[in-house]
This record gives sequence, structure tokens and C-alpha cells, in this order.
Amino acid sequence: MDYIITTLGNLVHQTAFFNLTIGNLLMVFVACFFLFLAIKKGYEPLLLVPIAFGMLLVNLYPDIMKTVEQAAADGSTSAGLLHYFFLGDEWGIWPSLIFLGVGAMTDFGPLIANPKSFLLGAAAQFGIFFAYLGAILLGFSNEAAAAVSIIGGADGPTSIFLAGKLGQAELMGPIAVAAYSYMSLVPIIQPPIMKLLTTKKERAIKMEQLRPVSRLEKILFPIIVTIVVVLILPTTAPLVGMLMLGNLFRESGVVKQLMETASNALMYIVVILLGTSVGATTSAEAFLNWTTLKIVALGLVAFIVGTATGVLFGKLMCLATHGKVNPLIGSAGVSAVPMAARVSQKVGAEADPTNFLLMHAMGPNVAGVIGTAVAAGTFMAIFGVV
Repeated sequence: MDYIITTLGNLVHQTAFFNLTIGNLLMVFVACFFLFLAIKKGYEPLLLVPIAFGMLLVNLYPDIMKTVEQAAADGSTSAGLLHYFFLGDEWGIWPSLIFLGVGAMTDFGPLIANPKSFLLGAAAQFGIFFAYLGAILLGFSNEAAAAVSIIGGADGPTSIFLAGKLGQAELMGPIAVAAYSYMSLVPIIQPPIMKLLTTKKERAIKMEQLRPVSRLEKILFPIIVTIVVVLILPTTAPLVGMLMLGNLFRESGVVKQLMETASNALMYIVVILLGTSVGATTSAEAFLNWTTLKIVALGLVAFIVGTATGVLFGKLMCLATHGKVNPLIGSAGVSAVPMAARVSQKVGAEADPTNFLLMHAMGPNVAGVIGTAVAAGTFMAIFGVV
């Protein structure tokens, strides 16, 4: 009888109930809230579902993120499952493969047809450098400030990539959650800013149809961009290189199987690995602190400033072209592809239902992806990361 009682007692004490803290319970609630947003509201479910579930797992069973060193100290033979997934984040593997898939899915034609879109994409990156200065003022180290500021580009993979390269793995969870949260909330955050900074007349501006882009131009574009950008900033090679390789798969027309794999099966496998491992870095101990609150606040400020500067530069281009550029497409200069471009289309259609801005907005949107990668490469160059 004593044996049965002892065995039952051991089993009870092995349950998660005896190890849960109030912080863990709060994070479980946050994870369930994110799942609600993803499943019920449809906010970036491909990203938010795995991130939220990883958050749920680590707060119910922290050992799922146990490192090899911790396992050896405990006498275990292996680390936690999601720790192995997380190594792909820390080493920059999953973000680079995400860029490969994005390149394979994205048509760079609107950017090639209207090269001025590069200026709008560059203008929207101002939020990154604004947030960098803000993070320095709030006491972050130079490297941590750089990692946090990339949230302003609304580009989750680049945020994760830079945090890993700058040795900020302990901040990767809050940074990634903030970046992906703002990516999913683009339709909520951007429209009020866009409407505040523009008049109805400006929002109703119809732009001329983009010129047709030849197949040769589309093939040469990823090759030329790779050569130019990597020569200037070699540290951008993992991100820009994979983005352009994926696009070359798409436009060359001779590797259909590679294009389909990169944009479908491989892309979704990597999203699962990246999302669950990033979510699993948000344990209560790592997430519930003032540093996380500052990161979330700075990310929001950076995103707002990036959107605003994109729209304001769009207004400047509208003035310079005598009303030929709709300022709304400037807001698409952030890297949330293609959602930011869709928001530009939606707000423009509210002013004039016959207005069609989507393809025009895709130019700055794609330029924003390249711009955020270049900003990350600039920070790595400044801090001597190779």
C-alpha cells in the first residue's frame, strides 16, 4: 500500500500543476489570446498559430527548451525538442530560408516598372533608426538597440536574423513576438495614420498604369541587385541573396520544381520550425519584465514612424510630380508583404471605389523588404559582425 501511495504521489508531483507560476499562467492566457486572434480574427495565422503554440508549450513544460548544457548538468541525454529548432533561428538559417520563399512568391515587376518606389521603401526605414536612438536613450546596449529597432520594418525574419547575429538571443522572443504582432496588426495600425496625414483628395489620386516589364528585366533584376548590394554590404548576403535566389527561381522559368518547393513545402516547413521555436523563447521568466515592455513600445513607435515617414515622402513625391503619385503607397514601404500594399489599396478605395493602387503599392512594399535587409546589414557592418 505504501508503494502505491508513494508512486501516486510521485506521479502527482511530476504534473505541471506543481511547477506553474502565476507568470506561467499569465503567459498561457496570452498564448490563448494570440490563438484567438489567429484563428477567429485571421491575423497572420500562418505565423501566429505556431508562435502562440510554442509560447503555450514552454510555459506548461519549460524543459522543452532545455539547452544541451542544462541537460548535461541534469544528467539527461538530450536537450529539449524546441531548443534544437531554436538553433536554426540563432544561426540565421530559418530567416534566410523564409526569404528564399518570399522571393519565390513575389513579383518584383512593379518595383522594376517604377524604380522611384525604392525611395518610398527607403523612407519607411526611418522608423528603424528612430527606434534605435530611442532604445539607446532607454538604456539598451548598441547591439540590443539595433536588434530592437528592426521591428520598425515590420519584418519578423529580419528581426530574428539580426538578433541572432548580434548575440541578442535572450531578446529574440520579445522582439519576434512584437515584430510578428505588428505585422498581423497592419490593417489596424496603419489606416488611422494614413488618413491623418493625407486629405481625401490625395487619397483619391489615380496613378497611371505601370509599364509592362520584360522577362529579361525580371531575370536580370535579382542578379544585379545581389551583385550591387552584397558588394556594398557583404553581411546582407544571407538575406538579400536568398530573397533574390528565390525570385530568380520564379522568373527564370526553367526551375519550376525549385520555385514551387521554395514557395510552398519548404516555406511552410520553415514557418513551423521558426514559429514554434520563437514562441518557445517567451517563457514567463524571459518575457514578463520591463525590458519586454520597452521592446513592445519601441517596436510600435518605430512602426508608426516608419508608416508616417513613408506617407510623408509620398506626399513630397505627389507634390514633385504635380499630383501623379498617391501618397498612400508610401505606407507600403514597410516590409509586411503583401499586407501593407493591400492596406494602401483598401484606404485608397475608400476614397474612390474605382481607384486601384495595389500594384503601385507593391513597388514600395518589395523595396521595403530589401531596405530592411540592408538596414540589418548596415548594423552588422557597424558592429563588425561577419
